[in-house]
Amino acid sequence: MHRIFLQLGPLTITWYGVMAGIAAICSLIMLRRNKAYAGMNDDQCYDLLIYGVLSGIIGARVFYVVQFWDNFRGKFLEIFKVYHGGLVFYGGFLFAILAIYIFSRRNKLDFLRVLDLCAPALPLGHFFGRIGCFLNGCCFGKRTDSIFGVVFPKGSDPYYFYGCEVKIHPTQLYEAFGLIIIFFIFLKLFPKLKKGQPSSLYVILYALLRFSVEIFRGDHRDFIFGIFTPAQFICILIFPIAVFCYYYFGLNYKTDILQKDERK
Repeated sequence: MHRIFLQLGPLTITWYGVMAGIAAICSLIMLRRNKAYAGMNDDQCYDLLIYGVLSGIIGARVFYVVQFWDNFRGKFLEIFKVYHGGLVFYGGFLFAILAIYIFSRRNKLDFLRVLDLCAPALPLGHFFGRIGCFLNGCCFGKRTDSIFGVVFPKGSDPYYFYGCEVKIHPTQLYEAFGLIIIFFIFLKLFPKLKKGQPSSLYVILYALLRFSVEIFRGDHRDFIFGIFTPAQFICILIFPIAVFCYYYFGLNYKTDILQKDERK
């Protein structure tokens, strides 16, 4: 784990921030590549990225602070130090959807198409985000004796959580691996899907991935019904909704996403 990328006097650049920057650039590349699907231009792609990133960070941080409030009790300023890590993806996802809706209304764009446009960009950007989590030491896993286990050094979040240097699951890398697979699935399937299906498929695939990875997470203290982590519980709620939406859009649109949408 290496938190610091570059130290220039009082200026500290963390690997977490570097990876977040790479994630934003890669997401922008994907948005511009597929912009014609949503009838957008380059300027709108830049605006959408800004809307999505800022709202996503705010939402992700809000959910993280609420979920791990004990870590912030009496440390008000720490809430704003996002560069230390600590974001809950689903919080960012919900806030970003709201921002995309507002963006679509303001620009008189098809909200569903804009949402679909983000589907291939999300797993690619999130992939680099999880690499950042690994380098930062957050979102860590349970103890393990498996060959995949890693040891985070003294000063890291896992060290303070377990009280010593211990071999744990690199859950950040597990999720990163799954995200890059989802990204390549979209590269293959995106042009063949109907309107509404890309965003639905993304939720389906990510819910399955996140539920699985959460089994190996070790940084949770609170469980819903004593069994599920908060993220797993959200996965259970959104998965059937996403499956329904995927088939609904498949039945109600007879052309693929590359063509003009026509109702049956």
